[in-house]
Order: sequence, then structure tokens, then C-alpha cells
Amino acid sequence: MSVFDKLKGMLKGHEDQASHGVDKAGDLVDGKTQGKYSGQVDTAQDKLKDQLRGTGQGPDTPPQQ
Repeated sequence: MSVFDKLKGMLKGHEDQASHGVDKAGDLVDGKTQGKYSGQVDTAQDKLKDQLRGTGQGPDTPPQQ
């Protein structure tokens, strides 16, 4: 079991709070970098939220059609 799987198990039922934390962390990074990497930060936020919801593409997840 990977660390990310354990983290998802711990966050089960608290997806909204986790999503809010991801947004807050992204805003912090944007502030520290003065928005220089905002596109990359937004992409990372979206991918992390997908992973937390269980809809992301992990190494053990087959591609969705």
C-alpha cells in the first residue's frame, strides 16, 4: 500500500476539507512566486483533487475511456 493510498483512506469523508487545503496551498505557492507559475500550480491542484476523489490516473488505474 502506497503512502498516497493511506492518505486517501485517512481523508475519506473529508474530501471537501482536503480540496480546500489543496486550494489554500496553491494560493500560498502563487503568492510566494508572485503568480509566475500559476498555470502549473492550477494543473497540479486539479490533478491532486482528482486523485483525492479517486478519479485520477494512478499507476494501478487503467485509463478511462
